[in-house]
Amino acid sequence: MKIWFFSHYFPPEGNAPATRVGALTRRWGAKGHAVTVITGVPNVPDGVVYPGYRNHMRPQTENWNGVRVIRVWTWLAPNRGTFRRILNYVSFMISALLWAFFRRSPDVVIATSPQFFCGWTGVPLNRFRRMRFILEVRDLWPESIGAVEAIRNRAVLWVLEAMERVMYRSACRIVTVGEGYKRRLVERGVPPEKIAVIPNGVDADLLDARPPDPVAFRRRWNLEGRFVCAYIGTIGMASGLDILLRAGRRLREINRRDIVLLAVGDGAVREALEVEARRDGLENVRFIGRRPKEEIPDWLALADVCLVHLRKTPLFETVLPSKIFEAAGMGRPILIGVNGDARALVEESGGGLAFEPEDEEGLVRALLWLADHRDEGRVMGEKGRAFMRARFDRDRLAEEYLRLLEQTVGKELQQ
Repeated sequence: MKIWFFSHYFPPEGNAPATRVGALTRRWGAKGHAVTVITGVPNVPDGVVYPGYRNHMRPQTENWNGVRVIRVWTWLAPNRGTFRRILNYVSFMISALLWAFFRRSPDVVIATSPQFFCGWTGVPLNRFRRMRFILEVRDLWPESIGAVEAIRNRAVLWVLEAMERVMYRSACRIVTVGEGYKRRLVERGVPPEKIAVIPNGVDADLLDARPPDPVAFRRRWNLEGRFVCAYIGTIGMASGLDILLRAGRRLREINRRDIVLLAVGDGAVREALEVEARRDGLENVRFIGRRPKEEIPDWLALADVCLVHLRKTPLFETVLPSKIFEAAGMGRPILIGVNGDARALVEESGGGLAFEPEDEEGLVRALLWLADHRDEGRVMGEKGRAFMRARFDRDRLAEEYLRLLEQTVGKELQQ
């Protein structure tokens, strides 16, 4: 098949959307399919172009692990604020459409969210060029931006919701990453038979590529002898990571200086949280910043427990954060501060402990238990690892997705 995949994010960017699209497309390319990813130049999260790339009006082409990558111009913006980020999103949609509109049609077009306007690129290609369009829903946008109050203007949200409905109608199939999202889409009137669930998964070949050396890594970051709880991922408005500051204060009050809380990554609220931690003298809360993707296995191996947390809102009860699969894939126990499907999955796996989102006392209680029962924590990690690798192996999920594409193309050709 000839596959076009529109994604706002792609390696060497290391966020969850880039990781998922990279993992899928390199596997499809290895199967002999002609895969083209249309994306922007790597610049997340600071809006600064990575070394070796240029944000140019003329699209740049590269080969990435057997995948043809077309990098189009976008209005660059850091991962904070609203107006400039929307300009960034809309500019990608326009540039991607200008590249695609007058080219020979592929067998199938996939457009993924987040972000919303990337998903919308499939709409005009379907309407005016009759391209087969599969929409991948990784985020219920604009509902999610309303949940974190990133946009409060009801008129703007109403327009975005109307565009959302058009996008769902235009897609011949919708792929989403969890049953919770499927339920919400059905509530919006999307026929259930139109929706396929292909979750995030464990990329075992990447995690096993080189055995991390946590002892040397701990020494490098001055973490020897500490019990490390690590949040690894985007530090955005939805993450609710002010809980780290409250938990850090509580640990200081009870004199548990052996426990340290790490936030590895960047995002819209990292700087403000880091300033507050420094102002309060929270030596036990550290913001590491963005690290190279290839270093993530080291951070996972270093952690005694991995934190997965989102703000307490009904929408987030439908999500399955990719952090769960990465942590479990490395055998790390998980502290899950997300209700709903994510909590149920971690509890079913036996791979961690749950606490109420935004409840620092619950987080501290779970941390103290794990710090004082380290052997039990290691057993949890191994249980989670075995469970997730058996159920959510990325090789198998990529094959499942590929069968869906083949079925969709075959069905459309018969019509």
